[in-house]
Amino acid sequence: MERTGSKPIDELIRLARIGDGTAFTALWDTHIGALRSYIRSTIKGVDDFYIDDICSKSFEKAFRQISSYDPSRSQFITWLRTIAHNTALDTIESESRGAGQTVSLDISSPQAEDMADDALSSPLDSIIHDEDASETQVLIDGLPAIYRDVARCRFIEEMQYKEIADELQMELNTVRTRIRRAKGIMDKAKDERAK
Repeated sequence: MERTGSKPIDELIRLARIGDGTAFTALWDTHIGALRSYIRSTIKGVDDFYIDDICSKSFEKAFRQISSYDPSRSQFITWLRTIAHNTALDTIESESRGAGQTVSLDISSPQAEDMADDALSSPLDSIIHDEDASETQVLIDGLPAIYRDVARCRFIEEMQYKEIADELQMELNTVRTRIRRAKGIMDKAKDERAK
């Protein structure tokens, strides 16, 4: 049986199926290196940002489709590689159709960060910025430990994604994913407190 840390993969998958973002993050942390290597060996001549983009899209698809994973048919990493392969093909086809019509953004630019934030925005974004720091801190303290540092950097210290990645020595896509998951958990906690 595949293992990650002290939890078997099967248990993490079971928890991810019921919506546990922490379990899915553990699956990400366990498999991201193997998935990057697979994509790098499958698609020649692409840069790390392109590979990370495909990995991120693949994990998002996997999270949405986790209920369709059947462990009796394949290992989780095999299922994930199939999703990544199809995602890569879709991305390449999409880019070839729109060749010359795409716009590239430097992800470290303030404009790109603002666009990324807008794309990932939720009702929680505007609430967090309007509320006082103590309430935000209470919400962050209620997060699982894996999300607290990135949430604190983003929502309290108002650091950019790249700054957080450098500060915490994490991959940029890992930072994005953890911030999204933290937002979801904080949003749910906020709704429960409002009831």
